[in-house]
Amino acid sequence: MLKKFIRYLILGLGLYALIATLVITFYKDDPQAMIWQDREAFNKRYIEKLSLEQPTTLNNVLDYLGSPDLTYAKRDGDEVLQIIFYRTQHKTSDGITTMDECTGLLFKNGQLLLWGSNAYNKYQEQN
Repeated sequence: MLKKFIRYLILGLGLYALIATLVITFYKDDPQAMIWQDREAFNKRYIEKLSLEQPTTLNNVLDYLGSPDLTYAKRDGDEVLQIIFYRTQHKTSDGITTMDECTGLLFKNGQLLLWGSNAYNKYQEQN
């Protein structure tokens, strides 16, 4: 009886470990389905990992983070500048997402150029 119980216990733990590993490996987080606190943390973690050494495109960011909270774009000849904002810190519980609650990511022709507090200033400087 005890042998049978231990066998089922080991089998159950093994099955649990297998399912947990599969979920962690193949389940993709969906920012649209998260509550706002989780989404802020998710956005912040992703943005903190960005690097200019590893090129990032606008499409990659949109695929991973989903729709931005705010977005602006302008064209100057052949150049397209686009800045998108994702909320990364909560300030006021008013139901409105403002720029001071977000981190901006500046793209030039679809390639990440700059992010953080200086991104919007750089965007405004460009004609």
